[in-house]
Amino acid sequence: MSQYTTDATTKGFRAMYRGVFGGMSAARAKELAIGILVLFVAGTTLWYSPAFLKPYNIHNLLQRIGMFGIFSIGMGLIIITGGIDLSVGSVFALQGVFLSLMVEGGIWPRPFTRFTGNPWSWPLACLVAIAIPTMIGLFHGLVITRVKLQPFIVTLCGYLWYRSLARTVVDDQTQGFSSDSSQALKDFVTRDFLGMPCSFVALIIVAIVVGILLHRSVWGRYLYAVGRNEEAARYSGINSNRMVASAYVIAGVLVGIAGIFIAVDAESVAPATHANAYELYAIAAAVLGGCSFSGGEGSVIGIILGTSLLILLRNMVNLLGADTSTEGLVMGTVIFLGALVDQLLTNRRKKSRVVFADAPAAPPMDFDVITGSDSPKPS
Repeated sequence: MSQYTTDATTKGFRAMYRGVFGGMSAARAKELAIGILVLFVAGTTLWYSPAFLKPYNIHNLLQRIGMFGIFSIGMGLIIITGGIDLSVGSVFALQGVFLSLMVEGGIWPRPFTRFTGNPWSWPLACLVAIAIPTMIGLFHGLVITRVKLQPFIVTLCGYLWYRSLARTVVDDQTQGFSSDSSQALKDFVTRDFLGMPCSFVALIIVAIVVGILLHRSVWGRYLYAVGRNEEAARYSGINSNRMVASAYVIAGVLVGIAGIFIAVDAESVAPATHANAYELYAIAAAVLGGCSFSGGEGSVIGIILGTSLLILLRNMVNLLGADTSTEGLVMGTVIFLGALVDQLLTNRRKKSRVVFADAPAAPPMDFDVITGSDSPKPS
């Protein structure tokens, strides 16, 4: 192939790229790219396995996307502020243990008097189960903003604390859901609404509410401002501490909602292994969806698309009959390539800005030539 042909091909690809992505923002370009990748993975899976379109598989996919998408949106809010939360899986374990204890009326933890109580009504148990991660999120937010500890350190300690506490509370025994109250909870959580799993319907509601907050409210604009430059946001009159803390609280609420679905779906809670490493799925989904660890970037639709891609990849590995040990390899490779491409594009945009900023200024206008005088021509 000649040099001229190569140059023409390169220019053609560049023109096509500008035609597709040039007229949209960087965030929209990322969403479109991840959407195309989702369709590609779905199409590839369908090509090799017609079982992909079976109703049971579609229902299972929607259910998983709903469960993982809800708390991934919470993780995205935290990453937009420039933070991180490594404690999500451990919080799920602690919440699941207490949810089981409440709806089963079992033996309560050591710090309290041991007794066999009556099962709680499942709506009340769910409210308390959501309150637990919410209070944990508030604690993280206050320590990070008031004490000024790094989010990585605070949530890493939480990763160790909460799972250890969950194991201590029940003497490391697996907790189940077998009472009448548990059955009523299962019936509600596992039912379909409009032909869609309850968790997916919950994701739609969460996405709409958080999307309005993030993209159509002052709170969202302030959150992006804090993520991009916290010091500049503070000088602009934004209470950055309150914004960061509120992101952790909202993320805690979303973890609480998702945790109920996850515990009921598992049908039991083994505190040592329940929801282990789920925080990594949330981080991966947020990063794939356009969130940046430097803060100030990300969108709700992008996070949902990132979650969908991860769930589709897991489903593809299962349907194609591949060894489950390769699941991590496939997902890790896709995440790495996605983050790499995103960083390369970010570096390119920064470079183009620098080149534009360093361009020589236009020479002053010569009024003698235009008007024949030393001063601008009066209107």
